[in-house]
Amino acid sequence: MTVKEIFETMDYGPAPESAAEALAWLVDQGGKFGHYIDGAFTKPGKGFESRNPATGKVLAKLTQAKQGDVDAAVSAARKAQPNWEKLGGAGRARYLYAIARMLQKHSRLFAVLESLDNGKPIRESRDIDIPLVQRHFYYHAGMAQLMESELPDAQALGVCGQIIPWNFPLLMLAWKVAPALAMGNTVVLKPAEYTSLTTLLFADICSQAGLPKGVVNIVTGDGVVGEMIVASDVDKIAFTGSTVVGRRIREATAGSGKELTLELGGKSAYIVFDDADIDSAIEGLVDAIWFNQGQVCCAGSRLLVQEGIADRFHTKLRARMDNLRIGDPLDKCIDVGAVVDPVQLQTIKDMVESNTAGDLYQANCALPDNGCYYPPTLISGLETSDPLMQEEIFGPVLVSSTFRTPSEAVELANNTRYGLAATVWTENVNLALDIAPKLVAGVVWVNATNLFDAAAGFGGVRESGFGREGGWEGLTAYTKPKGKSNALTKLDATTGEGAPVDPIDRTAKMYVGGKQARPDGGYSKHVWGKSGLLGHVGLANRKDVRNAVEAAAGAKGWSKTTGHLRAQILYYIGENLSARAGEFAARIDAMTGGKTGAAEVEASIQRLFTAAAWADKYDGQVHGVPIRGVAIAMKEPVGVIGALCADEAPLLGLVSAMAPAIAMGNRVVLAASEPFPLAATDFYQILETSDVPAGVVNILTGSHAELAKPLASHLNVDAVWSFSSTDLSKEIEVVSAGNLKRTWVNNAKATDWNVDHTRQFLQAATEVKNIWVPYGE
Repeated sequence: MTVKEIFETMDYGPAPESAAEALAWLVDQGGKFGHYIDGAFTKPGKGFESRNPATGKVLAKLTQAKQGDVDAAVSAARKAQPNWEKLGGAGRARYLYAIARMLQKHSRLFAVLESLDNGKPIRESRDIDIPLVQRHFYYHAGMAQLMESELPDAQALGVCGQIIPWNFPLLMLAWKVAPALAMGNTVVLKPAEYTSLTTLLFADICSQAGLPKGVVNIVTGDGVVGEMIVASDVDKIAFTGSTVVGRRIREATAGSGKELTLELGGKSAYIVFDDADIDSAIEGLVDAIWFNQGQVCCAGSRLLVQEGIADRFHTKLRARMDNLRIGDPLDKCIDVGAVVDPVQLQTIKDMVESNTAGDLYQANCALPDNGCYYPPTLISGLETSDPLMQEEIFGPVLVSSTFRTPSEAVELANNTRYGLAATVWTENVNLALDIAPKLVAGVVWVNATNLFDAAAGFGGVRESGFGREGGWEGLTAYTKPKGKSNALTKLDATTGEGAPVDPIDRTAKMYVGGKQARPDGGYSKHVWGKSGLLGHVGLANRKDVRNAVEAAAGAKGWSKTTGHLRAQILYYIGENLSARAGEFAARIDAMTGGKTGAAEVEASIQRLFTAAAWADKYDGQVHGVPIRGVAIAMKEPVGVIGALCADEAPLLGLVSAMAPAIAMGNRVVLAASEPFPLAATDFYQILETSDVPAGVVNILTGSHAELAKPLASHLNVDAVWSFSSTDLSKEIEVVSAGNLKRTWVNNAKATDWNVDHTRQFLQAATEVKNIWVPYGE
């Protein structure tokens, strides 16, 4: 094609990026790679080939890790961790800065190798992925520098096992490795089988930067290697990948005490209102769904367009699709590259071909003869119940539906089991800021899409996982409070015989939906003190749990109240408890046979007042992200929280869990102290006289072992906490995998209830939603 022809047709000519340097690096390594363990590459062994998805050509041969390799990597990380943590934040920051600078010096090499290995267009890896990788290491170098002053009560977890996907190989590495190292942890990382090459190049960079041996260890292989890491002697697992695998990891780590962060799948809504700038919204949609060939967990793969502009929008969208350029990922003029592997390509084809609903449109553009290419695809006119509106395709396929009103848009957007991201497109800032908080998603973009930065946490809710990566909130996933906990001691109820202490029976019922309720099963148990029989309490069953959860779900208006109102009610609860302090102290002493009742009641009053004080002060942040705009980190209530309260502190344990939870706008289902439940059944009399709306607090009595499973398995429970002296951690975490609800369990470790843990409870009672709002003309 001549210059004159290009000028007359305005067609793009090829602008290929040279792969020579990347291929030369592979040749210099012998075209074969072992693992990176204890600061050095091991001898290559039997394994598998890494291929260029655009051509099918072999790039290198990689080694399939065996159990011995994983054990050696974990051992090296364990040996290196104490000295790495003792180096101090400032010492670790120097290495993180060095890695960041090395990434900058070799940025083009990383970008080309990423496109060769993954198939994404070079302009994406060059202009988005690699700069963000550098940004994460610079940002977390600063976090390391500030750790001692800003996180004085935090310490490293230890050794972190990290498993990353193939869609953003180097970026996902940075998201996990940078914060882990900054906080004093060491890592054992497994890259995806399809895309390991930039990870191995990163290992080379670590050596060049002089990173101490064993701080970063990398093992390659298939999913079996990931299972080995999950089962190994590590203190944390950080996983990004499919919801199916994430659920299996939750089950595998249950009861082990390992910390867990899961960043899983999504089916993110892209909402376009009728006042939107349509051309801008379409350009944003191109980036939302055809960026990285749609192989993005937060891709805007579910288009919701307001009915009045739907026909016009879809017409313009189809025209834009026809002008997308598909081809060699190393061509700088290409919009859409190659799907990562023939297996993934076939998955996309099968899902689209199995669909029989809606109208299918595929871009009228030529595909290369060879390689893993799939045309940009639009399927419009789908219903919410259609499989492709609910299932993650993970390819360049957009599905579409319409809505009429803003409330319907929210309802349709939230009609999914996922909750990773969403996009809102409108010129009305009032509408945008009204809709964004209502969307069940960890990230919401306004008039933009796929914005990321190290300063703003990223992560989801529901079956999109839990935990955040990036920002201050992301650091908590790699730290734990300083100090050690004592082993948990099972506390049994007092036994006895004879007549009751008080011949007048005070029937202790449960408290559900603002009313006293008898147990569904009709069974009760004795509550003995050292002085004799104190009374009876009901034995709750799964139907009582169901009734309590339904009542809590019906009180969702509590989440919309102001912090000021919630603070007033908490203060009122504290005042009413104070007025009856002597009575509650005597009840606690009678049940426990001790003399600490007065101190426990006073501590409970102080916990209520502390939670009230935080109710309107536990604020979010406005992150300083490098755009003309802001990323607003909003702290939102988790929803319905089920808690097995501490046995040893019958009033203080209940109040310590309840007060911060409802202060943040949650509703709670509380299983009272199993051996000493009467303090809880007396406490609902306080709630009844303190203006607590019905359903906000629900109290059940009975066996924690019997209540744990129905609480953890209930799909309308959003989080389960367990402080029971019966170690139910494993059972709760296994069952919670059903809908991947958040858990906070004691893992057979005792809690010192004389210490105020309110900040930890506030953190556990909130989700962080980052709302990105660009501004300017």
